[in-house]
Amino acid sequence: MADSPRQFDFLVLGSGIAGLTFALKVAHAGTVAIITKKSRAESNTNYAQGGIAAVTSEEDSFESHVRDTLTAGGGLCNEEVVRGIVEEGPARIEELIQLGMKFSERENHGHRELDLGQEGGHSKRRILHAKDVTGREIERALLVAIGAHKNITVLENHLAIDLITSAKLGQAQPNRCAGVYVLNNLTGQVDTFSAPRITLATGGCGKVYLYTSNPDIATGDGVAMAFRAGATIANMEFIQFHPTCLYHPDAKSFLISEAVRGEGGELTNLRGQRFMEGVHPLKSLAPRDVVARAIDREMKRSGDDHTLLDITHKPARFLMDRFPNIYQTCLRYGVDIAKEPIPVVPAAHYQCGGVRVARYGETNLAGLYAIGEVACTGLHGANRLASNSLLEALVYAHRAAKHVLSHPLEPATSGLPKWQAGSATDPDEMVVVSHNWEELRRLMWDYVGVVRTEKRLKRALTRVRNLQEEIQAYYWDFTVTSDLLELRNLATVAELIVRSALDRRESRGLHYTLDHPKPVDALARRDTLLRCE
Repeated sequence: MADSPRQFDFLVLGSGIAGLTFALKVAHAGTVAIITKKSRAESNTNYAQGGIAAVTSEEDSFESHVRDTLTAGGGLCNEEVVRGIVEEGPARIEELIQLGMKFSERENHGHRELDLGQEGGHSKRRILHAKDVTGREIERALLVAIGAHKNITVLENHLAIDLITSAKLGQAQPNRCAGVYVLNNLTGQVDTFSAPRITLATGGCGKVYLYTSNPDIATGDGVAMAFRAGATIANMEFIQFHPTCLYHPDAKSFLISEAVRGEGGELTNLRGQRFMEGVHPLKSLAPRDVVARAIDREMKRSGDDHTLLDITHKPARFLMDRFPNIYQTCLRYGVDIAKEPIPVVPAAHYQCGGVRVARYGETNLAGLYAIGEVACTGLHGANRLASNSLLEALVYAHRAAKHVLSHPLEPATSGLPKWQAGSATDPDEMVVVSHNWEELRRLMWDYVGVVRTEKRLKRALTRVRNLQEEIQAYYWDFTVTSDLLELRNLATVAELIVRSALDRRESRGLHYTLDHPKPVDALARRDTLLRCE
């Protein structure tokens, strides 16, 4: 174990679009450590198929994009935040292009132009994409730039355990962040990192559910750490379920992009009947919460374990060119999407709530910022409009970088304590961790899913708290491992989701409860806030 803290000017937890963009923008002013628990390219960004929503054509307008976002958000968006992000979007997109990001283009009367996609909830074509691997291309461009910068250190296979705050050190208020304890997954060693400014860019919490489109890394680490440190958490009841994940026993978490419906894909039941007719004016292009609930209702009505997404009316050559990754992956699992419908089910996809932040990504803890999916900015409200998330990440990375550079902080302390392992021993009953992991994710799926009831939510809260007691005892009795730390974080996030859902006694956006099936006007613009005392 290192004898003294590893000191940097900036610590960034996470290596998706938000964290990498922020790191690039502050690196000229000091040393930056990017701490990422897997490889540097493993992030939710890397799996984003659809693209980035931004106003780039003469047929579109800021007002239209703002209106679509507010409509999807179910009365809970902060309009000032929405307008700011939409209007800053084109400049941030241009910066990404300058870094080397290549968006798909098309031929139009002899000249090349951006090939803008259509997605659910958008009234115009405004989705910039790189075929159906947009996230992968963004990661590639950003990582090339990161690798060329001498001030940036990327620490792979490092998992942040907990934020170190002045309150935890017994120092005078106001509370502020001083550093972070980090587990080196390759050595098992826990090191202390110190920096005056720490930025959470850890992504979401999809793995708290049994079925998710998210990669294994999405275990809510940033939200859980921030909550334990005293940051305010907002609107965690709003978990977006993507309506269309590939239904196949061997296809782990494979997403069928909303862009497939944007290009004319129609949802049907197993008898080929279109069930979105009459559900919403936009039919299969309705916002995600509407579509997910409609699929859930159709599956319960019919007893089927999935529905179908049919785009067989499109030529095979078009599908291979527009959706090469989806086409090849489905083919690998025995589905030729040019000849047969795609079997699909909803799956947990995106957390619209998170660590509450102000205009520049600042949390209520001095020195701690949150950007990307881990943050709750006020953009998404009760439901995220498709492809707004990557735009939000770019804008808030830029804002946070601008803020930290213009508001310098001295290191909180020069004497951060080392990690105390105590008398912990190596765990010899890892079956307890794996069992609790499965139980937690299944109960969240069964009791806190697309459609909720107070009875199921209360049952979930009781079981989550029982699991937390077991996990906490295990945490103190044994040497920490990445599996144990992620389970601890998932249990914390599960409790936050359930408590938030119980607190919102209405149905709004992604939160739908049979006990209160309609929105309540008095609760519009009321955020659900939780803070660890």
